[in-house]
Amino acid sequence: MRDTIQLECSECGHRNYTASRNKKMKTERMEVRKYCKWLRKHTIHKETK
Repeated sequence: MRDTIQLECSECGHRNYTASRNKKMKTERMEVRKYCKWLRKHTIHKETK
């Protein structure tokens, strides 16, 4: 039931992280504040398709 998703930095566009989530329980796209090593700061990372 859990699917692997990729998290993309909203500022630079790099796909830095992978995560898993249950798509039946959480239908909206995931947004997490994480560290981007290219920008060297915390940014919002959004789930990609």
